[in-house]
Amino acid sequence: MKKVLFCSAVFLSFLLESRISFFGIQPDLSAALAFYFGLRNGETKGMLFGSLVGLIGDGLSGGILGPNLLAKGLVGFFASFMSGSVFRWTPLLGLIGISVLTALAGLTVFLSRTFFEHPPTSASRAITIILISAVINSSIGLFVRPRDE
Repeated sequence: MKKVLFCSAVFLSFLLESRISFFGIQPDLSAALAFYFGLRNGETKGMLFGSLVGLIGDGLSGGILGPNLLAKGLVGFFASFMSGSVFRWTPLLGLIGISVLTALAGLTVFLSRTFFEHPPTSASRAITIILISAVINSSIGLFVRPRDE
């Protein structure tokens, strides 16, 4: 049952990413999903799940394989440190954490594509997209909680 739920969540996140936009910018819901999984299940499972979600995202993007795999894996890994082992959990920490990790994921994807393929957009446009995606995902951070909270 749990596996079906997570498969559905991954499918739904990619579907919504392709259908929703704010100011012409699509949210990074797959980063939010990797954040949630890493927060709830620890660094190893979070990194593996984030990498799997990133691999699916790379496959759907039509570009090189790897940028999203690395970015979402990092989000899942670093989210696990926010579950109370290093920081005391508060909704504000969730808001800040998901914002920073979404920005990290966007920056990782942009830099990877710039170095190994070709720049997908200008640096100023990339920063705007990354920051708006982080702000969109920040609202999700208010509602997620670690497993032990």
